[in-house]
Amino acid sequence: MDIRSAFAAQGYAATRPVTAPRPSEGAGATQNTLGKAATSFAETLAQGEEVAQAAMAGKADSQALVQALAQSELAIETAVTVRDKVVEAYQEILRMPV
Repeated sequence: MDIRSAFAAQGYAATRPVTAPRPSEGAGATQNTLGKAATSFAETLAQGEEVAQAAMAGKADSQALVQALAQSELAIETAVTVRDKVVEAYQEILRMPV
């Protein structure tokens, strides 16, 4: 496991409780959880952008930049995976006989 993967795993573990399903909660709680996940996603991307800009200005070290980029990459990969699963589920629903 390289350092980039280790940082990405740490970042994912820190945000995992936001995306963990809670079977005892209703639909309103699911929407709230999705809202929190979207907010966390946006914050992760914004933080990565801030660190990248600071690194270009010489105000951040390369380790912080690599960590921020790895967390951003993991957040994007997670969002793409969720999107793919939602599209797949929607297509399955469309294929169901009426």
